[in-house]
Amino acid sequence: MLVLRNVSRTYQDGQPVHALRATNLRVDQGDYISITGPSGSGKSTLLNLVGLLDVPTAGSYLIGGLETADCGPATLGAIRGQLFGFVFQAFHLLPGRTALENVELGMLYGPHARRQRRSMASEALERMGLSHRMHADPRQLSGGEKQRVAIARAVAARPQVLFCDEPTGNLDTTNTAAVLAVLRQLNEEGLTLIVVTHDSQVASEARRRLRVTDGVVDET
Repeated sequence: MLVLRNVSRTYQDGQPVHALRATNLRVDQGDYISITGPSGSGKSTLLNLVGLLDVPTAGSYLIGGLETADCGPATLGAIRGQLFGFVFQAFHLLPGRTALENVELGMLYGPHARRQRRSMASEALERMGLSHRMHADPRQLSGGEKQRVAIARAVAARPQVLFCDEPTGNLDTTNTAAVLAVLRQLNEEGLTLIVVTHDSQVASEARRRLRVTDGVVDET
């Protein structure tokens, strides 16, 4: 599904910074992968490259056999919008908008009509166990509820891969367990998960575990 061949990412900041060294990785449909490592090790760089939020300095990245290096920004944006969903540590919910409206906003620039967006957003919130909070302002929600709204927004359009960058970083133990249960269920239903985390409990949920150290990726 996703194949990285000798992919690397180097930043120029006076002297070159090798954020990610030559990496080979294959991600298949239904995988559940955690990415761990020290701060600054290259975890988020790897996630950003696989999620098409950044481009490699060298190497080849294929999605369904398509060489991404041959695609322009518009094509890469379309692929990212159609195939990928993203959840971050910061919830990025808009105050003054209901939970339902926040989920709908994630599909605003997609192909779905307004009525369809409303239906898909409602369904996603119901799957997160938040049908009773659809019309709540984010300021009225707990941290765990906010993160589940963010997950609903990411999966409402039914992506094939969900990328999570420290999805439980702002949550207590109880809410972390609730979010992990949601992610587990989504993966059991066939969604591919790639999760960056510092939390060993979160990492242990994954069937495949990658560790990044000084830009070098190892599968443990």
